[in-house]
Amino acid sequence: MKRTVMLLPWALLASLGGCADTARLSVDAGSGPSPQLPPPQRSLIPTVNIAPASAWPDGVTPKAAAGTQVLAFAAKLDHPRWLYVLPNGDVLVAETNAPPKPEDGKGIRGWFMKRAMARAGAAVPSANRITLLRDADHDGVAEIRHTFIEGLNSPFGMVLVGNALYVAETDQLTRFDYRPGVDQLTGPGRKVTDLPGGPLNHHWTKNVIASPDGSKLYVTVGSNSNVGENGLEHEQGRAAIWQIDPASGRHRLFATGLRNPNGLAWQPDSGALWTAVNERDEIGSDLVPDYITSVKDGAFYGWPYSYYGQHVDARVSPPNPQQVARAVAPDYAVGPHTASLGLTFIEPGVLPAPFERGALVGQHGSWNRKPHSGYKVIFVPFDGSGKPAGEPIDLLTGFLDSQGKAQGRPVGVVSDQRGGVLVADDVGNTIWRVSKAP
Repeated sequence: MKRTVMLLPWALLASLGGCADTARLSVDAGSGPSPQLPPPQRSLIPTVNIAPASAWPDGVTPKAAAGTQVLAFAAKLDHPRWLYVLPNGDVLVAETNAPPKPEDGKGIRGWFMKRAMARAGAAVPSANRITLLRDADHDGVAEIRHTFIEGLNSPFGMVLVGNALYVAETDQLTRFDYRPGVDQLTGPGRKVTDLPGGPLNHHWTKNVIASPDGSKLYVTVGSNSNVGENGLEHEQGRAAIWQIDPASGRHRLFATGLRNPNGLAWQPDSGALWTAVNERDEIGSDLVPDYITSVKDGAFYGWPYSYYGQHVDARVSPPNPQQVARAVAPDYAVGPHTASLGLTFIEPGVLPAPFERGALVGQHGSWNRKPHSGYKVIFVPFDGSGKPAGEPIDLLTGFLDSQGKAQGRPVGVVSDQRGGVLVADDVGNTIWRVSKAP
């Protein structure tokens, strides 16, 4: 009897899957500075289209764009999600996953979603460590590997300012003393400030970047729900980018209304801060496009009351017309449900044309769209004024096999400062390196 009860929600929801929404528009239609935004489509159950996680077969790699090549910089890692390159070329990788969240995802729907995410390779225990990778002979493969910091709490973002390495754990920003060339940090970290965590902690990843002069830190904090369904009292300080004084730990909300910001990068031409944001789910396969955008100090980007500027989300109660009226539309859409996480800017000389000046975006891949979207790394060209200037171009694909299984899922992207781009693949447990073809 117990087995029957447990299987019933899964069987029921699976049988209703035919009622779920299917995309009417292409991913390209939901991309660019003016994406198409059709009317919302709500169904009895949300569209759930999971790409089951598998492993890369021996000898198989992602597919690099023409003029580039890809190889494994490091393999057999434990859910690598985020990357940071130190000034000496050492690469730090956060081997991490979600912390325990006993208050998140309760009920039948929550049970179902946990099962679904497990199929997607998103339910492995967190290694809770940062690993150092070193390519001492500069051949594009890391032959040295050390545990750099361990015992962390779901770490994600990392940034070095002088001799201070800041790590954004899921519930606090932590500082460690660093000396160039060391293989491991053994001293205790010191808390700079608490970050929203706790037993709900729906979007758990926290990223960190420093201002160009190192005087301020910026930390991403995702929402505690899809559209506030857990209660707006649980969203205090969330769906935002914080500005933090590293000396005192004092912070303010730099920008708000960003459902789940992850990637952070300074645009080299304009000097503006940009972020990659996951938008909301469950109003159709064509809504809402994820996006990258410049971040304006004090701006509100709509969540949860509206999306892509002032398009009202009728699910949110109570509504807030005053907030909707001040919502800023983002700069550039990168496709609905692509789960765009990684963000970095590259300049001429790193990769060949047409990947010479622009943003690289790591797209982890959809679960709420039919057919799938994301599961690749794209390039968004920028002009010399620091604005997007063209359609997205695929740089690295092949993360879905011919049966629709996820051989890997790209997350963090970063230039390795040696003529290549590194991509963290958390399902494939690999760091891929993309460079010019010989």
